[in-house]
Amino acid sequence: MGITIILDLPVSTVRTVSDTKRAFYSLHTRPINSIYRRVVEELMVEMHLLSVNADFSYNPIYGLGVFTTFERFMQGYRPETDYNSIFNALCQSLPDDPQKYRRDAAQMRELAASTNAEEFLAQVKQLPEGAGSLLDVLRPVATHPSFKYSRLFAIGLYNLLEIMNPELVQDEAKRNEALQGLANSLKLSDDKMQKDLELYRGNLEKLAQVRQVMEDILKADRKKKEERAKAKDLAATPPQDSASA
Repeated sequence: MGITIILDLPVSTVRTVSDTKRAFYSLHTRPINSIYRRVVEELMVEMHLLSVNADFSYNPIYGLGVFTTFERFMQGYRPETDYNSIFNALCQSLPDDPQKYRRDAAQMRELAASTNAEEFLAQVKQLPEGAGSLLDVLRPVATHPSFKYSRLFAIGLYNLLEIMNPELVQDEAKRNEALQGLANSLKLSDDKMQKDLELYRGNLEKLAQVRQVMEDILKADRKKKEERAKAKDLAATPPQDSASA
C-alpha cells in the first residue's frame, strides 16, 4: 500500500515547521495526551530542521535514534491503538517512510545483539574496509567531509552500546570512555555528544517519574471509586431480620 503525504507545496518551496505540523495533524487527527504532545512536537521539529538542512543525510543509526526516542518517550501511551498512528504521521509529515525507520532500527539492533562491544569499539578506531556489519554504516560518517551530527544520531549510537553491553553504559567511567572513543573515531564533538546523551538520560528519568505519579494517582482514584461503590452497595442492601429460635 502506498503512503499518502498531505503537503500542498510547490516543489521549489522549502517546508516550514508549520507545514510539517499541519501535515502531521492532518494525518493523525485524534487528540494526543497532553503529557506526550510536547514529546511528539519536539521530536517533529528536531526531525524537520534536520530534513531541510543541506548537510543532513539519512543514516540507519539516525533512524535507530528516532525510533528509540519515540519508543522510550512514548512508553505507556494510551490508547495503545494510537501509538503506531502517531509514529506513522510523524515520519510521513516530513515526508518520509515510517517503515524505513522500523526496518533500520530492527536491523541495527539485530547487528548490535551479535556484536562484542569491546571488539566493536576497537575496530571503530580503524574502520577497516570490508569489515561488514555496523562498521559499514559508520564508515560514511567518519569519511563525510561535512557530516551533520544530531542528537538523534547520538541516541542511536548509545542504543547500540546498550544492546551490546548493558553493563558498560551503566558504568559512568566506561560509558564516557566508550562515547569519547566513538566521537573521536567518527570526527564528532565528544563534548556535544556527552551533553546530548546526559540530557537524554535525564529526560527519560523525569518522564518515568511523571508516569509513576500518574499511575499512583490513577490507582488511588480507582481505589476510591471501588470504596464508594462498596459503600453504595451496603447502603442499598436492606437489613435482614434475625430468625426466631
